[in-house]
Amino acid sequence: MTKHSPHSNRLLPTLLWGNSIALAWVWGLGLFFSVQFTVDFGFIGLLIFVMLNCCGLFLFGFVTNQIARRSEGSESLGNFFKQWSRPFRLAFFLYQILAITLTIFALIRYAWQPLHFEPNLLYLPLTTLVILAGSILFGEEFNIRRIKYSHGVLFLILALAVGVILAHAGSAYFNGLCVPGRLSTHNLNFYGYLVPICIGFLIGPWLDLQQWQRAIEIRRENLSITASYACGAVVFGALLLFHGTLALWALSGGAGHFLHTGIAGYTYSEDLLTRVFSAVSSTSPWIFGAYMTFLVVCGLTTLDSGYIALRWFLKSNANRSSHPIFSLIPSWFLTSPILPFIFCGVVALSAAALELELEYFMIFYATFFVGYEALSIGRAFMNGPASVIPQVKMFCIGSLAVVIFSYGYFLHQSIFQILGSLMPLGYVFWLMLKPMASEDFTPGNEELEETTIAERPRLVSTMSAPLTTLPSSNGLAYSIAGHFEGKWFVHTFIATYADTNSVGNVYFGMYAMWVGKTRELFFNQVMPKFNLKETPYYILTRSFEHKFVRETREFETVTVRIRVASYNRKFVTLEHEIHDSEGHLLGKGNQGLLFVSSTNYKMLDIPQDIVTAFMVHA
Repeated sequence: MTKHSPHSNRLLPTLLWGNSIALAWVWGLGLFFSVQFTVDFGFIGLLIFVMLNCCGLFLFGFVTNQIARRSEGSESLGNFFKQWSRPFRLAFFLYQILAITLTIFALIRYAWQPLHFEPNLLYLPLTTLVILAGSILFGEEFNIRRIKYSHGVLFLILALAVGVILAHAGSAYFNGLCVPGRLSTHNLNFYGYLVPICIGFLIGPWLDLQQWQRAIEIRRENLSITASYACGAVVFGALLLFHGTLALWALSGGAGHFLHTGIAGYTYSEDLLTRVFSAVSSTSPWIFGAYMTFLVVCGLTTLDSGYIALRWFLKSNANRSSHPIFSLIPSWFLTSPILPFIFCGVVALSAAALELELEYFMIFYATFFVGYEALSIGRAFMNGPASVIPQVKMFCIGSLAVVIFSYGYFLHQSIFQILGSLMPLGYVFWLMLKPMASEDFTPGNEELEETTIAERPRLVSTMSAPLTTLPSSNGLAYSIAGHFEGKWFVHTFIATYADTNSVGNVYFGMYAMWVGKTRELFFNQVMPKFNLKETPYYILTRSFEHKFVRETREFETVTVRIRVASYNRKFVTLEHEIHDSEGHLLGKGNQGLLFVSSTNYKMLDIPQDIVTAFMVHA
């Protein structure tokens, strides 16, 4: 019997994933704008458009593969995404909603409306309903583990449609390669498109839930993410080249009269091929049917992927949230993508009825989301936890970029289009590199509720006296939350009846409880912004030792002192002492701390913010 090598066993799944990656990325933006960009700037413009798209897709796969290899196990990338994506959840959701809306809109506007079926009031809602129903049906039928097989079958249908079209066009298909674009590639107008496209396509996949879900699943199947995305980039590039060159072929046959002028005097050509094949539908129905099949498959494989990815995203966020509102709302309402899809359909239908253009949606991908994408990439490689991002700042800079780009587009001032795309990118660099940058990425209280370490002694000296008359060793009154005396953190309190046993002595177990409480107050003092719900690590007790020296009774003033005794790369040792009001030693001991990941409980090196907070007291 012949044995198959491991490489041959992995080749087919890799190719299937590559195909699914490509089909999920051929959404309204790439599918129809490839025609627009090709008509405007010719075959050179098409090649640039394809290369930027393919590079962005491949780089996403290559980088996520490196991230997945940081930790062992098939869940390494999934665990990373759970922690890393928390601050960007709103951006992920908006990105996905806009992508779904854009794709539905493009199918209505450029695949249906050019057919001129009347009345629009009847046919447009029905067409939208068909698109939504088909997307939801396929999304419910195939989950992320099975979608590569359904996309494999759909690719065969797609390849058959492409074959029929190429057979009809014949050798004349390549004549279009010599057709010049309407606009020159040597002026500022070209760069007004090129710069936004370059930025948007190179980093665009980082906010696409469909691509993240695929990369995580590929890792779970122990396949190479890099190889799968390299295959996907090739398939995707081939589809765009076919579609763009088909537009040039149509122009070479005299289809220029199908172009139409829209708002601000721009000439739009996204529906060029639909109009061309619709014009010959009576004489060549097979060609018309093949092209419509091509558009439908490309749209369907994006929308069913969007449905599955959105369901995965909504379920994971609902499961992780502890907000009381989630106990009042049915879970299906929170986790089903049907309502978001209906919302997308309504918006797309309204935009198509108003005869808007694809570029109006694309502006957001060239401006608003650029900052979030750049920041997400930066946070993936920066040390230290990022529990929040400056949402208000990011929204403002994104909105400002949208407005500036829009002015440039409608006023035909390309320099403003370039500026609008570069602004969010430049702001993110400033946000991450400026002094005190870490303050933008950690949660904090309102300014009126915050006090700095330097302010606390003065605040305590004026406020804690009415609360307690317990003196410290230097004769001053301190907050009941504890204070520092040199390297020691000191907590003073009065033992009560609840601390004693049946004969009136303090129960032996209470000494460990007192040390634990003092340790928590110490943590709160040195790390006031620590948030247990969003921390990427947990602090665990490795060992605890205590030597009992003498006893104490109720109503005795007790002081617990704790400090950092030693540390290495993995562990921290805390030392403690317990004294009574006369300074007698009641007991002493030490405890060891270790640090584990909050997602998979694997042991970590001492986190950087622990080093910053703890070691100044060592």
